[in-house]
Amino acid sequence: MTVLTFDTPDEVHNQLGRVIGPGPWLTIDQARIDTFAEATGDHQWIHTDPERAASGPYGTTIAHGYLTLSLLPVLAADLYTFAFGSARVNYGCNKVRYPSPVPVGSRIRAAAKPVTCSTTPKGTLVTVEFTVEVEGSTVPALVAETVALVAA
Repeated sequence: MTVLTFDTPDEVHNQLGRVIGPGPWLTIDQARIDTFAEATGDHQWIHTDPERAASGPYGTTIAHGYLTLSLLPVLAADLYTFAFGSARVNYGCNKVRYPSPVPVGSRIRAAAKPVTCSTTPKGTLVTVEFTVEVEGSTVPALVAETVALVAA
């Protein structure tokens, strides 16, 4: 898939409501999960203890929901880029849901749908709905509406 480049806010407006992607697969291994646990201090056994997790509700360790959310920038980079403005800033999330787990060793990928684009004195605010799927699952692992500020 070719990365879609937005050269102007008008080009983003023209894409509103249209799905971009999905992008390429990314494997979620235990090392990534453990590194995230170290960075955040979230060492819950369902994420970091393969032996205990084997008899848990998913039969294996699973990625933290916030790990999946934190991967949106890398997943989005394979879908689109903004070639206008001076910087891109994570402005926040309007809604985040985790309908299904991301088991260790699974592969995820994202699709993005720009839903709003508005100009402010600080730059352009772009709201994007992301859906992250797990290979082989019919239920998404993450559905999130994020807001980025493309600084003027």
